[in-house]
Amino acid sequence: MSTERDPRTSAEAVYWLSAAVIRYTAQPRQLSLTGVSTLAALERRGPQRISELAGLQGVAQPSMTVLVGSLEQAGLVARRPDPSDGRAVLVSLTERGEGFLAERRRAGAERLSELVAKLSDTEADALAAAVPALLRLRELQEEAMEAATTPVLKNVAPKVTRKALS
Repeated sequence: MSTERDPRTSAEAVYWLSAAVIRYTAQPRQLSLTGVSTLAALERRGPQRISELAGLQGVAQPSMTVLVGSLEQAGLVARRPDPSDGRAVLVSLTERGEGFLAERRRAGAERLSELVAKLSDTEADALAAAVPALLRLRELQEEAMEAATTPVLKNVAPKVTRKALS
């Protein structure tokens, strides 16, 4: 397989580019990457319980509770009672949160536009031809994230206590 068709070569190029854009956009960073990712998840999925957000982000529920508190203080999210369970709350993106995400994306696109403008015509044409594949990669990543957060029922052995053994 040639280097040009090796999926790892393309994957590494996309990874390093995305990491660089994240690192060099919106400096100094106003939110952690987990914070931004949480906002994006709320935008994509709608209101979520803190436990669901923790699962999506791969963090402990207490950590997500602290993060949501910070996001709420910044006016980026709001909490409201879950209509299906009065003991729980739903976290939703506020208008300010939507604006924050839009501005962050605009800044990232602007930074990339500056770099794309430095490409040769041949390179810019190759990049334009790759846009459908890049958009498809985004869809596949979102599908993978969705699949990873879908609850899976497992056969769990009943808890055995000392009393049950006696």
